[in-house]
Amino acid sequence: MRVGLALALAFFWAGAALACGDSVPRTALVSAFAPEGEKLEALVESPASCQINGRRFVTGEIEGKKVVVFMSGVSMVNAAMTTQLALDHFHVKRLVFSGIAGDADPALSIGDVAVPEQWGEYLEATFARETPDGYRPVPFLTPPHFPNFGMIFPNGVSLSTPKGETSRFWFEADKSLVAVAREAALSTALSRCDASGACLSRAPRVRVGGSGISAGIFVDNAAFRDYARRTFGAEVMDMETAALAHVALANDVPFIAFRSVSDLAGGGEGANQMKTFMNLAAANSAAFTRRFLRLVPD
Repeated sequence: MRVGLALALAFFWAGAALACGDSVPRTALVSAFAPEGEKLEALVESPASCQINGRRFVTGEIEGKKVVVFMSGVSMVNAAMTTQLALDHFHVKRLVFSGIAGDADPALSIGDVAVPEQWGEYLEATFARETPDGYRPVPFLTPPHFPNFGMIFPNGVSLSTPKGETSRFWFEADKSLVAVAREAALSTALSRCDASGACLSRAPRVRVGGSGISAGIFVDNAAFRDYARRTFGAEVMDMETAALAHVALANDVPFIAFRSVSDLAGGGEGANQMKTFMNLAAANSAAFTRRFLRLVPD
């Protein structure tokens, strides 16, 4: 009897695990970690959750649109792995990242929301040998796409897509989704203060356009921030988005990302301010995401 009960329970839990996912067309809303993801989850109406490989996925609706919300985990590898997991188990018709980022553009300020039109994996690179004549990248590898930062020579990346093999540095956001974001930028109210009383000196705004870059490092260095702006025209820098864009292209799924500035990536006069303003920035990114969902076609 006990053996039979144990087997029945084993089959039940196996079935429950396999049941995570469905064929309902959904917008996937992705964040990296709790301060970002909790803001999105709070918006979900009639939420239901399940787990795959320990990662929680929440389904429901936001602004009348069917969604699946999940946190990728911090880092490029986590972002790629978890996004592919979602695509394998849910019918994802578009991918939207909402979160915080370091600022590379002096024209942006903390609390602003950036919506880059393209993303690059800037540490797909050669770390070059130092010679008496300077740094020399390995001659038989892909020629550098951009000027170097010391020994670091950025390259492109190769990948397989439904349309064949390709190599690139930039991964473009979907043009139709960028157009919706431009419309949403005209009518989104962003916050100057968070619940703890941390306030900005001016009202934040949305910037659509330009470039974003991602790598598995936290940038808090003024010299590298200046290099990133000069070399890549970067608006913001983060640790996940380009990986998600890479997976989106490999699966032929439309993609866009919203990143609110939480810190100046080493460009400020004092200590890094991410801990002070990450909740405010995450809330502004979530607010813009909500407005975007209201306007995006079903």
